[in-house]
Amino acid sequence: QVQLVESGGGLVQPGGSLTLSCAASGFTFSRYAMSWYRQAPGKERELVATITSAGGSTNYLDSVRGRFTISRDNAKNTVYLQMNSLEPEDTAVYYCNALYIAVTTKYKINYWGQGTQVTVSS
Repeated sequence: QVQLVESGGGLVQPGGSLTLSCAASGFTFSRYAMSWYRQAPGKERELVATITSAGGSTNYLDSVRGRFTISRDNAKNTVYLQMNSLEPEDTAVYYCNALYIAVTTKYKINYWGQGTQVTVSS
């Protein structure tokens, strides 16, 4: 049974920090690119950060670059999102995503977590 379980969300003041974790099970974690998405009320879900399967490359939404860091531990089947200098605009439900794309067929396998709420407010 595939599971992506996020944790670490909560209420934080502007300028504060949080670290989100996503524990994966039920699939070969090291073969999947991992991403964090977020969705604020009334807005579409947006891609926040991505890390490749081996962790060699990362990419970020422009508005979080320099403040957020995505990392992974393939031995622990876990991906992290370190969020610093948080702003009220970062308030959203944050979702963990696992994506596998077959090299030859381009067949995609996509898994989602249930989300964790991050609220930035004074």
